[in-house]
Parts: sequence; C-alpha cells; structure tokens
Amino acid sequence: MTAATHSTLFPQVPESADAVLDGLDPEQREVALALAGPVCVLAGAGTGKTRAITHRIAYGVRAGILQPTTVLAVTFTNRAAGEMRGRLRQLGATGVQARTFHSAALRQLQYFWPKAVGGALPRLVERKVQLVAEAAARCGVRLDRNELRDATSEIEWAKVTQTVPADYPAAVAKTQRDAPRDPAELSQIYAMYEQLKRDRSVIDFEDVLLLTVGILQDRHDIAEHVRTQYQHFVVDEYQDVSPLQQRLLDLWLGDRDNLCVVGDASQTIYSFTGATPDHLLNFRTRHPNATVVKLVRDYRSTPQVVHLANGLLRQASGRAAEHRLELVSQREKGPEPSYTEYADEPAEAEGTARRIRDLIAAGVPAGEIAVLYRVNSQSEVYEQALADAGVPYQLRGAERFFDRAEVREAGVALRGAARAGGNDSLLDGAEGLPSEVRAVLSTKGWTSKPPNGSGAVRDRWESLAALVRLAEDFEQAKPGATLSDLVAELDERAAAQHAPTVQGVTLASLHSAKGLEWDAAFLVGLTEGMMPIAYAKTDEQVEEERRLLYVGVTRARFHLSLSWALSRSPGGRGGRRPTRFLNGLRPGSTAFGARGGAGGGGGIDRGTGTGTATGSGGSGAARPRRRGPVLCRVCGKTLTEAGEMKLMRCEDCPSDMDEGLYERLRQWRADRAKEIGQPAYCVFTDKTLMAIAEAVPDTEGELVVIAGVGNRKLTRFGADVLAICAGRTLEPESGAGDDDM
Repeated sequence: MTAATHSTLFPQVPESADAVLDGLDPEQREVALALAGPVCVLAGAGTGKTRAITHRIAYGVRAGILQPTTVLAVTFTNRAAGEMRGRLRQLGATGVQARTFHSAALRQLQYFWPKAVGGALPRLVERKVQLVAEAAARCGVRLDRNELRDATSEIEWAKVTQTVPADYPAAVAKTQRDAPRDPAELSQIYAMYEQLKRDRSVIDFEDVLLLTVGILQDRHDIAEHVRTQYQHFVVDEYQDVSPLQQRLLDLWLGDRDNLCVVGDASQTIYSFTGATPDHLLNFRTRHPNATVVKLVRDYRSTPQVVHLANGLLRQASGRAAEHRLELVSQREKGPEPSYTEYADEPAEAEGTARRIRDLIAAGVPAGEIAVLYRVNSQSEVYEQALADAGVPYQLRGAERFFDRAEVREAGVALRGAARAGGNDSLLDGAEGLPSEVRAVLSTKGWTSKPPNGSGAVRDRWESLAALVRLAEDFEQAKPGATLSDLVAELDERAAAQHAPTVQGVTLASLHSAKGLEWDAAFLVGLTEGMMPIAYAKTDEQVEEERRLLYVGVTRARFHLSLSWALSRSPGGRGGRRPTRFLNGLRPGSTAFGARGGAGGGGGIDRGTGTGTATGSGGSGAARPRRRGPVLCRVCGKTLTEAGEMKLMRCEDCPSDMDEGLYERLRQWRADRAKEIGQPAYCVFTDKTLMAIAEAVPDTEGELVVIAGVGNRKLTRFGADVLAICAGRTLEPESGAGDDDM
C-alpha cells in the first residue's frame, strides 16, 4: 500500500466498531454511544459536530446496532449532504442515506405519487419567477426583475411557514416582517400564483415538502411504509428547520423517538427564510427523556478568537442567548484580534489590502484569507483595493461588483448620457457630476431613500447607491470631472477587476460565510447602520445581527481583524460609530447592559488618516439616549431622514429659503474651502447651507442649533455666516489664521 493511501486524502477505514471511536473527545464519544431514544447535540462553532454525528452513525452501523438502510440523515445543503456521505464512506458505513430535506421528500413523492394520487408526478417548475411574473401581471401589477425575486422569496417564506395566501398579511403583521411590497398586494399575487400552478398541473420546490406532508397525513399505509423503511433519523443544523420541515420530520417519526438533532441556537441567521431555533430550544420540552450533549471544545479557533466570540454572546439577550454555549479553545495561543479604526471607507479597504498582502508575504496562503462584510454592495471598494495591491481574490455567493446586472445596465445608461451630453433631457437641471449621475440612475431604480425590505430590490438599490457615492468621491478628487471622465474611470476599474483568479482571497458576505473557515478573517465595515443593519428594527432582528457577527468571528482560525470607518469618503465628518456589539470588548469601550461582560484582548490601531482614538462605549451604547421626534416645521410630520431633519421640513414641503442668501453662502463656502485646502462639504454641506438660508439666524444661539453646525464650526465659521446673513460684506482677511484649527 502506498504512502498516499495513508494520507488524509485516503484515510484508512477503521478496522472495527471500537476503532471508529478512536480520536473522539469525551463529549463526541458520548454522542457516538447515544444510539437509543431522542438525542439533542448542542454544538458550538468549530466543535466537530459533523465528526460527532457521522461517527455516531458509523459506530451504530459497524456495531450492528443500526441497519444502514434504515438510517436517514438530513441536512440543508447538497454540499453538507455530500460531505456527510463522504465521511460515512470513509468510516465504513455505506448504505446510509444522507440527503437534504427536499431531496429526501422528492424521492418519496416520486415513489408514492402513482399509488396515492395516480399517474405521473406533476412537472417540477424550474424557474418559479416566470410564473410569479405572470401571476403579478394578471393581478395588474408590473414587477421588474428584482421585485419579482423579492415577491418570489415572500411566497417561499409563506409556504415554508405554512401560511396560505389569505393569511399572509396577518402573518406579516404578527411576525413584524418587513415585506418588500404591500402585503395585501402580495397576497393577491400569491393566490394567483397558486391558481396558475393548479391550472397547469405543475408544482414548485416548496410543494415537494407540502405534498409529501399531505400524503403522509392522509395515507396511513404509506406513512407506515416510510416508517418501516426509515427507523433512525439524524438532523444536522437543526436550528435552521422551518415549521414545514419540522412537520415532515414529525410524520417520518410517527410515535417513535429514534431521533438525533444537532444545532446551535447562536448560529440562527436565516430567520428571513422561515428558519427558527424554536424546535431546537423546545426539544427537551417535547422529549423530556432526551439525552442532551453539549459540544464546547473548539478545535478551530485560538483562545483569543474564542474569547471574543464568547464575549459577544455574553451581551446577547433573548431566548437563544439563554441557551448559548461557552466555547473552550483547544488550540495553542495565537495573536490577539486587532481592532482598527479608519478615517474613511477607502482607507479601510486599502489598509485591509495592505495587511492581507503582509500576511501572504509571511506565508499565509491567499486561499486561507477572507474579507467578510454585511452586504454584497460593500465588495466593490475591497475588489478595487485588492486589485490595486496586486492581491488575487474571488467572490463567494455574489457576482463581482462590475459584473452585476444592475451595474452593467447603469454603465450603459451613464455612457449613453455622456455621449449625448447637453442633448440628453435627463440631465436638464442637473448641476455637477453627482447630480447628473443621480438623474441617470433614477431611471434604473435609484431613489434618495432606500426601499423597504432586505431582498433583491434592496440589493439592487445598494449597488446603484454605491455608484452614486463613487461619483461624489470622484468629483471631490477631481473637481470639474465630467460624466465622460467618470465612465472612463468605471471602465478602468472594471477592467482591473476582471483578471482571472484561481487561488485568491475570498470576498464574501457574512451570511454566505456560514459553514466555512479560514486561517485569517477580516471583518470590515463594522459600524452602526451596517452592523446591525439599519433595517433591523425589533429586538429579535438586532439579536440576529449579533449572531451574524458571532458567525463571522468564529470563521477565523488564527488571525482575526475587525475594522470600521468613521466616514464614508475622505474628508467626511467622521460621525459614524463602531458597532454596539463590540462595546465592552474592544479596547477603550464600555459595555452597557452587558450580562457578565468580557474584557477584550488586543489593542486598537488607527488606520491612515484617522483622528482621535476610539472613544468610550457611550457613543456606541446599545440604547442611545432618546430624543423627542423631529417634526416638519411646515406640515408637522415626523421626520426620519437626516437631510430632512437638517432642514426641519419634508423634502417636498414648500421652502421659504432666501435664494440670494443661499448663493452668497455657497460662494463664501467655495472660497473658504479653497483657502483651507479641503472639499467644500467639509465647511458645510448643501443641506446645512439650505437650512441656514431658510432660518436666517441673527445670533450664535440661533445658528448653533441648526443641524450640521455645532460648537466647533460655530467657533470657526460662525462670525462669517452671521455676517453674510445680516447682509454685511466680509473683510478680505476675515477667517484668516484658522487653517490649523
């Protein structure tokens, strides 16, 4: 036998059942030996849960306790099912079925349909989006591609939560779900979609589960047939089961209890798809005699990474937090997690790229490094920074930024507008490059306010918003730049990022990183509004965001970097705060409302160009100081948008702004910005100038309360502004000597 046969690529099959248990830790061994009755394995990140359950199955088969053909192991992805089958084969346990819920159900449905219903199983719809589009059209609703994806996702959620069309609006209200459209409208589309499927005798992916459940409920003879075939069940990632999947599992089991479930409530991050940890958390209630084993020995991450992960969960609240697992690292000590604050997003991306380049130079393979972010639209600046640094990369779970359909469409529209120049009516009234870009992209779905929900429409908007921000930054870097200049810049960026890569740094969203691990993980963009995401409104939604960060932290084996930027673009105001989830964990912060808060190791760096060090946790408290609502001074409506709050009125409410004063303020700002060598918005933003021109303050007290002014700018620019508001002419030397403040 060659040496290669003994390698990890070709491991030897254990010689006996007892040999299957070799190498298991005490808790994993307990799982492997618990072959009777209900078993619940609570397995933390990196604790070897797949190893434990595959060795459990293999030991039972090799010892003659389990017949392989009577065991059904189910999980959630084809990749996980394939990995399980491979491990079982290596352990000598062939013949065991390891499948996804849908795969197992479809197999049963195909077999029993002729007997239960008669004839052939209806055709499975491969692309339900097309049918949803037709259903929407029949309801008189026009949906674009991204709106169709969101409507389809809502229908899928309704079906896996066993919600019929008529009950959908009530279910949305009860769960506080942020529906992408009016629930009543979606309910109509859902009902029409179901009608079209019936008319055409087709079924969708969710129907596979629903129909299997229906047959097993109605035909006791078929249910008994299935229960005779499968007598032992193992369910991986049990925290992610939906109500429909749980119903199917109950029907498979019948009145038996030969069930082993494995999960971790602290890794529940897919509730928007219908997943719920309730079944895992209620397991002991449903099965009072269950054997419960906790796997807490973390073989993946260093003690430093594990310490931070535990600290995140100590500050959590809610039911999942009550069942958290305290991990214990089994690895040697490693470097402390690094916390880095940058002045702006480009600096954060460039600093991250430099650190990655240094790691690669030190011997860490590029394929063992990941950059993880909250939303896919964040990838562009990191794609650019890594390309500029000569570091190969690959995207997981998303297209490259410039390959995305909406970005390509936007590029075509911008190129057309650039060619037309002044002949394009779209650009009428648009002054300056950013305004022109906003005007063009408004035809592609960009709006000043983000859409509701967190689906495809929001993803598209985020991509277009990233292009708007890029245009703003480009104009600041190159005053006077034209639309043609921007198009050329976009072409250059796209070309630089289309280089083929085989082995490279992984760029991925936190959701798509679940189940993966790397030697080094860079968690970036960790600011309030991004982590937790702005549309996480309820306590439970915020806690799911915390769990998402926990999943990201536990992807790192050795090197862990956490970073944030104080402003979006160079020269910005720097008003952002690092995520509240790091309060009490990062150096210099304090935990508010923490339960047994942990001190975080490591130090805090300040990236290139940052100003002050990270402040105390007061600025990032989980519950910021409440203020009264800001009301529109014209119509009295509560204001929520930052720009409207600056103006103290709705954008579309009539303005009483002094146009002449506004123009004088703009001219003064341009002169002042040139004098101090900073972008104009660093003096005052357009919105602040508009608010000043509307309020026409007479005193410092009236000026300082205008949003965007504040004490520092009052000291620096207040005398000039009040003089302009009073109609006085400024002396040429006015404001001199302030450049170093």
